Amino acid sequence: MELYIIRHGQSTNNALNDVSARHFDPGLSDLGKRQADKLAAWLASGDLRTPWSDPDTGFTRLDPIPNFTFDHLYCSAMYRALLTALPVGQALGINPEVWIDIHEHGGMYLESPDGSITGYPGRTRDEIAAEFPHYAIPEGVTEKGWYRIESGHEERGVFYGRAIRVASELRRRAEDPETANQRIAIITHGTFIDALIKAFLNALPSRSHFFMHYNSAITRLDFDSDRVLLRYMNRIDHLPSDLIS
Repeated sequence: MELYIIRHGQSTNNALNDVSARHFDPGLSDLGKRQADKLAAWLASGDLRTPWSDPDTGFTRLDPIPNFTFDHLYCSAMYRALLTALPVGQALGINPEVWIDIHEHGGMYLESPDGSITGYPGRTRDEIAAEFPHYAIPEGVTEKGWYRIESGHEERGVFYGRAIRVASELRRRAEDPETANQRIAIITHGTFIDALIKAFLNALPSRSHFFMHYNSAITRLDFDSDRVLLRYMNRIDHLPSDLIS
């Protein structure tokens, strides 16, 4: 199985100089929209400039992939991920699927100057369906939203458990003969990407290092019968220098 882990395009929060103006569920900045479009066009080109490699010998061969697409294109229920998935799905002819568990650490919240936390439920099922009518929306997204507001700011232990749960599900698919040859993409968030990679490497809950990702960057993991192959990390070939953030 091939897994492509992609960070969303730059959000309006990412572009803020004053974090007090932070929105609990930001969209994409103008730069972020351009990043998402470049990402979509690059994936649709099929020429990912990724050598095929034999893990037993180390021999490589450059094989552009005609008609490149994903068997599944997942995104979190956060608005910036929903928006980043839109041009990718259109370019590749695949309908994105919302996966609640791949949302960013902390969840849907704002912190007041006094340190108090306010939780928010996130976009409702009807709101997502109205703007993204072709997306597959799971039952966990209801008419009340998808995030439990009483959770406030998600505790770190809960966050790590969620990353492990996602990693375990992806490993299960990689081991299932019916899904082992699939190509899967998830459009998610910077801190979650760090935790997910650590979950695959059995490196949680370490905070002594961090796997950094630029906006719209791609990391690829391949799974064979008994191991995970890290093919590349934080790849931004699709971005000209003025779009890197």
